[in-house]
Amino acid sequence: MATFISVPLKKSSEADLVKPLSKFVTATYSAGEEQGEYIRAVEELNKLRKNALGRPLDKHESSLEILLRYYDQLCAVEPKFPFSENQLCLTFTWKDAFDKGSLFGGSVKLALASLGYEKTCVLFNAAALASQIASEQNLDNDEGLKAAAKYYQLASGAFGHIKDTVLSALNREPTMDISPETVGTLSLIMLAQAQEVFFLKATSDKMKDAVIAKLANQAADFYGDAFKQCQYKDNLPKEVLPVLAAKHCIMQANAELHQSVLAKQKKRFGEEIARLQHAAELVKTVASRYDEYVSVKDLSDKINRALAAAKKDNDFIYHDRVPEVKDLEHIGKAALVKATAITPPLSQKFTDLFEKMVPMAVQQSMSIYSQRKAETVNRLVGSMREATNLCNGVLASLNLPAALEDLSGDSIPQSIAEKARSIVQQGGLQSIEQLIKDLPELLTRNREILDESLKMLDDEETTDNELRTKFNQRWNRTPSGDLYKPLRAEGTNFRNILDKAVQADQVVRDRYGSHCDMIALLCKPENELNAAIPSANPTKTLQGSEVVNVLRSQLAQLDEMKKERETLEGEIKAVTFDMSTAFLTALAQDGAINEEQLSLSQLDQLYGAYNQRVQATLRTQEELLGQVQTSHQEFSSLKQSNTEANQREEVLKKLASAHDSYVEISSNLREGTKFYNDLTEILLKFQNKCSDIVFARKTERDELLKELQQSIAREPSAPNFSVPAYQSTPAAGPTPAPRTVFVSSNSRSQTLNTTEHYKRQMVVYRSVFLLLSAFQAQQPQQPQQAQQQPPAKPQPPARPPPPAFTPQAASTPPTNTPPTGPPTSNPPPVAPPSQAQGPPYPSYQGYPGYFQMPMGYNPYAYGQYNMPNMPSMPNMPYMPYQATPGQGGYPGAPPAGQPYPGYPQQPPQQQPYYPQQ
Repeated sequence: MATFISVPLKKSSEADLVKPLSKFVTATYSAGEEQGEYIRAVEELNKLRKNALGRPLDKHESSLEILLRYYDQLCAVEPKFPFSENQLCLTFTWKDAFDKGSLFGGSVKLALASLGYEKTCVLFNAAALASQIASEQNLDNDEGLKAAAKYYQLASGAFGHIKDTVLSALNREPTMDISPETVGTLSLIMLAQAQEVFFLKATSDKMKDAVIAKLANQAADFYGDAFKQCQYKDNLPKEVLPVLAAKHCIMQANAELHQSVLAKQKKRFGEEIARLQHAAELVKTVASRYDEYVSVKDLSDKINRALAAAKKDNDFIYHDRVPEVKDLEHIGKAALVKATAITPPLSQKFTDLFEKMVPMAVQQSMSIYSQRKAETVNRLVGSMREATNLCNGVLASLNLPAALEDLSGDSIPQSIAEKARSIVQQGGLQSIEQLIKDLPELLTRNREILDESLKMLDDEETTDNELRTKFNQRWNRTPSGDLYKPLRAEGTNFRNILDKAVQADQVVRDRYGSHCDMIALLCKPENELNAAIPSANPTKTLQGSEVVNVLRSQLAQLDEMKKERETLEGEIKAVTFDMSTAFLTALAQDGAINEEQLSLSQLDQLYGAYNQRVQATLRTQEELLGQVQTSHQEFSSLKQSNTEANQREEVLKKLASAHDSYVEISSNLREGTKFYNDLTEILLKFQNKCSDIVFARKTERDELLKELQQSIAREPSAPNFSVPAYQSTPAAGPTPAPRTVFVSSNSRSQTLNTTEHYKRQMVVYRSVFLLLSAFQAQQPQQPQQAQQQPPAKPQPPARPPPPAFTPQAASTPPTNTPPTGPPTSNPPPVAPPSQAQGPPYPSYQGYPGYFQMPMGYNPYAYGQYNMPNMPSMPNMPYMPYQATPGQGGYPGAPPAGQPYPGYPQQPPQQQPYYPQQ
């Protein structure tokens, strides 16, 4: 019967996918139908993992389909979520498939925050289950042979894929079962077994012997390669190596057997015998060395029959010379198997749960594109706003258009009146002061969030460093300092942004302080404002002049240009374009995205025309401002020059500038408020990210600490136990108290054997007591006078010391010491032993087979002693020992250093027990 190797499944701990993935979906996608769909998909993914890993799987194709479907979903979801230790941290824990644990329980396991690790372990389980399904197939029919070959090739491809990708998928050394050496060997074993299945198929189909020999020779070659890879590695179970060696010999023997048939057909009878002899030697080797793993009786009989027939024919008929094995022509090879390529999707029923979600590469490219687009929009809009502010500043310095409206010299110019009403409508000084008052509170809130986030990282890193210092190389996870570098860089960036925001706030406050008085003046009623403005002599002669009309026309053109800029700004902000399609197309075609090239090309198409229009408005403004300045010089020369007129014009300039400053300060403060509020949301996401990774690290830390505690508990306290000096020298005084001996895992089997030995001693003791009781019952009755005396309380005999535990004593034959005095029931007094010995058990001479009694057992109990658990004599009373005439008493103690006669010796390697005081 063929023996095939199957691989056990790895076991995984439970992992919650819903919470971290749902949090990422909520933070990344806006609330709506799309977000709800993704959250439902996350829940389905979690259920799929439980079905694939959370329960035992049958050795059936449906169970393999569940594993492959989960693996395909992992491959599909990997590029769509930022799985990493410092972003979306998910920790997966797996146990070594070949580790059976130690005496104290537990097994080798590894916890990593890596989706690649999860994929590798799931694919390992798929390969292992495929090997189990293949080994369960019925190889007596074609369907079973085809299924077995299919699954073995799938398992070989999966193990080979793990070999090529495991080191890049993990950021640390893997467990032994998924190491490249182990999975490489398993891949070869599965390929060899698939080749063997093809050999069995060819044999059952009775194909040509030449083909069968090549198939068997190729299978032997595969088994030989697998044997070479694992014979120097202790990474697979010990049963695998002899099976591989046996299979290598069996396949080679089959190849020689079928090649011998081909030699017989070609009339090469000597070659036939040589090949059959080689095959017989190979099979004999298997039978002598690996018979407990693989049975070769049928093959051996077949080869021996063929060899006997070939020798008989050659000896009597052909007399062909039998060549040496080394001189035989090499048998060809025919490889009909190939490891299945692992190209997802592997499942036939796979559907992507996150089909509508774009990959992370596209998301990142979209994010960078959005930044480039925002920079382009801000550049265009900012250049127009900057030009508008420059225009307003120039006009305010020229007191335009107020100078054209103030030709009477005693009334408020219309433009100043409108500006005053505009400020009052916007809330005046109170609105600006309230905005300025709110900024520090918003700033403080953001700083607190940032500080708390960084403090969590600091605390976890401090704990990690302390444990790393304590455990040294045992603390083999990624250092927190290295892991938190991106987060700390992000936190530093946020802190720099806050510092720049503080500087900008101060600039706004300074500007507000310089224009506060004029802004307050514009907020006053119209009569108070008119009274605050100095009056001047009228210059009505200029009202109908050509210079005034030209100046007014130029100012009207500037106003028209400002309105066009507002319209253009709205159009620029309204431009939208979905770049995801372009990025997805590039990713599908090239496997990568050249974001910079695609983004710049698209932005040039979208905003090229708007850029030209913005530049045109800037050139127009420059020309108009030059014309306005020239016209204003002519207008100023025509005006009557006096002190009052100059003072009035100076105040009107300040009022116009105060209005412009008010508008700009209000805009800046509102932008600052919005900035701080938006930054609060960003910092809260940053805080959640820090909290998630700290929690994941804490979970990983607790798991690692648990493993370290178990490994430390499994380690022996002292490899070599040294005996104290006082145990090897004679001890005087009272006998020491018993000592507790801790047995390591290496001496566990010896302890169990000693316990079994004690049980056998108990049986011997009970037999001895039965014999003593029977002997007592046969003694003659005492005289009547002695019987009338009250019975004396039976006294136990004195306990002679046991023999010394020496190797020489163990080999000395027992001798009987004859009594030297009259028969008594008690032995003579005995001198105390010279050193600590075992328990003081009695020795009965004349009863062979007596062994040392276990510690704590005392057969000399006072009074009546009932023997328990005696099937032949239940509850038999204990009879005290009475000596009879002619019978010697107990022997005395032997001389110091001599063995006690009749007492078996313990092996010298065992430590003697201490007697009780």
